[in-house]
Amino acid sequence: MSDAPRFRRAAPPDARPSGGDAGTVRLNKRLADMGLCSRREADEWIERGWVKVNGEVAPMGTKVGPQDRVTVDRRADESQAQRVTILLHKPVGYVSGQAEDGYEPAVVLVQGRNHWRDDASRTRFAPSQLRGLAPAGRLDIDSTGLLVLTQDGRVARHLIGEDSDVEKEYLVRVAFGDVAVDVQRAFPPAQLARLRHGLSLDGKPLLPARVDWQNPEQLRFILKEGKKRQIRRMCEAVGLKVTGLKRVRIGGVVLGHLPVGQWRYLGPGERF
Repeated sequence: MSDAPRFRRAAPPDARPSGGDAGTVRLNKRLADMGLCSRREADEWIERGWVKVNGEVAPMGTKVGPQDRVTVDRRADESQAQRVTILLHKPVGYVSGQAEDGYEPAVVLVQGRNHWRDDASRTRFAPSQLRGLAPAGRLDIDSTGLLVLTQDGRVARHLIGEDSDVEKEYLVRVAFGDVAVDVQRAFPPAQLARLRHGLSLDGKPLLPARVDWQNPEQLRFILKEGKKRQIRRMCEAVGLKVTGLKRVRIGGVVLGHLPVGQWRYLGPGERF
């Protein structure tokens, strides 16, 4: 049987290349720019013979121009559909990525016994889901809350790509000098305004943030960027000490009632 009916997704002929020799761009970048996959996933598709350029199976390293027609085998869809995205309520004491300084990575918690019993997803846990599972964003060792781990490069790119503008929401308990109760009353409004806009880190100005008092001892931050230990460093810059930090939302996905140390699958109707 011919494999022609399995191929689809023609790259638009007016797609603009973004670099390369003579106006060309690497095929894996073209596929990623179309929003179909990550570059790494594109390389897997090319290696498996699932990508054609102008009707011919493309070898690794192929470059394409704006006039080239790119099609992808439907088997790539099937492969992509098997990739999982997991939402973990990370406890304090675990690092987001690779193990460091004797601390375990949060991914070690993704096992059958920690799967939230109230997960509405019908997906069954399998060890193969751990292959290539990586954090899409950081949450430092002293912080808790929502951590996204995914096998899907499209999700990772959406959350941590250079052009990502997905909101992240945090609840942050603070102290101001010796004041740990009714901090809101003691903290100068002008410094709150600086938290919202006016601070710089590593010599670069921060994007505007939404910062408000959730209660007299706790601030709510909504950011669209995620520099290393950003909230803690922002608070230090205005004389606040963070005593607790919890991420409760990423885009349209909330932590909700997911217990600490447990995880669930991203549902088919959920979007970041």
